[in-house]
Amino acid sequence: MPSWSLSLTLQRFQRSFRTMGIFTKRREVHDRMGGLVDSIDQLLKACILLVLFVPFAQAQAEQVIRVGFFPNITHAQALVASNMSRGGAGWFESRMGQPVKIEWSIYNAGPSAMEAFFTKAIDMTYVGPSPVVNAHARANGKEVRVMSGSMRGGEALVVRGDAITSADDLRGKTIATPQLGNTQDVECRAWLLAQGIKVTLVGGDARVIPTTNPDMLQLFTQKKLDAAWTVEPWVTRLINEADGSIFHSDPNALTTVLAGRMGFLQEHPDLASKFLEAHQGLTDWIQANPEEARRRVRDELSAITRREMSQKLVDESWTRLHPNTSVSIEPFNEFLQHAREVGFLRARVDLKNLLWQP
Repeated sequence: MPSWSLSLTLQRFQRSFRTMGIFTKRREVHDRMGGLVDSIDQLLKACILLVLFVPFAQAQAEQVIRVGFFPNITHAQALVASNMSRGGAGWFESRMGQPVKIEWSIYNAGPSAMEAFFTKAIDMTYVGPSPVVNAHARANGKEVRVMSGSMRGGEALVVRGDAITSADDLRGKTIATPQLGNTQDVECRAWLLAQGIKVTLVGGDARVIPTTNPDMLQLFTQKKLDAAWTVEPWVTRLINEADGSIFHSDPNALTTVLAGRMGFLQEHPDLASKFLEAHQGLTDWIQANPEEARRRVRDELSAITRREMSQKLVDESWTRLHPNTSVSIEPFNEFLQHAREVGFLRARVDLKNLLWQP
């Protein structure tokens, strides 16, 4: 059949079916199906967007709080809380009143943590009082605030062997501290000066050498150090592992405080207040549950150092610790005076705004 004839035949059939309404119904069905397909397509697109957007929205809503601390037992609150966070049941996370993620950052000593404040790397930190005073002076009182006390005691001047029986015996000796300008470093230098032993950054009647705590233990064992002013658990380790003994300590010394970066405190005052309240509650919990607190401290230190820590070591160290959230300006004035005496501060410093007022 010629193509023109076939085309004509088809046209006739189409006219006949249109007359019967078949093609009309087919078009209506096609239109309806097309609309249904479009609706399904739009619904699928909406579902995909929802799946992608919900986690993003949740992540956006989750506030990150960056908190520093040291791997020392004098930072017990941070160690316990970090261990709880590691286990998925964070102390602070559950008390902020909104989705919060706590990012824990570890520092060896206070000056490093204060540098993290200045670079805005952290929002709050557990730290010794002396670096806080130094940082407050450096920032002209604009960057650092003390939010609460945290720990008293837990630091000591440890001497090796039995050759040192008086302060005068420290003349000509080498004494280690955790870091230049940290609380123990300033206190060690000020105490030596008070005993009539002159010390400078490069020498004097005795040598004060900043040394990290792990190196301190090793050098003590090798008899390359005569004494060390440090904190727990290193005090106990020097006693038990390196023939050390406590020569001087103050059980009521302010060892650790909770400090906040002013920018964070101003931008998130409600979160800061809730964190402070949770810190105080955690301190109460530690005092009411010392056995579990010590276990969590041990577990966290073991996880951080990737080396199993003895529970006996933590328990013995704990006997020299006094968790305490009280805080006043008087100890900081004393630390300020000591920093001036040892030559770390020369400028006039006003501490009236150092304590944070929520």
